[in-house]
Amino acid sequence: MATRSPSSRRRPRFHAAVLAAGFVAGGLLTQVARRFLPPGSVKEFLTTGVTPSLGPLPIDLVILKLAIGPIALDVSLLSLVGVLLAYLIARSLF
Repeated sequence: MATRSPSSRRRPRFHAAVLAAGFVAGGLLTQVARRFLPPGSVKEFLTTGVTPSLGPLPIDLVILKLAIGPIALDVSLLSLVGVLLAYLIARSLF
């Protein structure tokens, strides 16, 4: 059985961090485009997103009751561009 190097064990966390950074950067690009692009089909194409959501999720632990949510993710074309840019930057650095 081959042992994994320490760098390969960190790979899932690295990929999750790159994905999160890409979505944050893409969300920023989307908000900038929504604010500064003139109205038109290009603005609609770049900034229209799909927003899946989950929740609210009630949790009852007898002595503690809480609700989590709703949790939503706004995915647009510019969000995906942000993920692609984050991946390309991370790949060139590491």
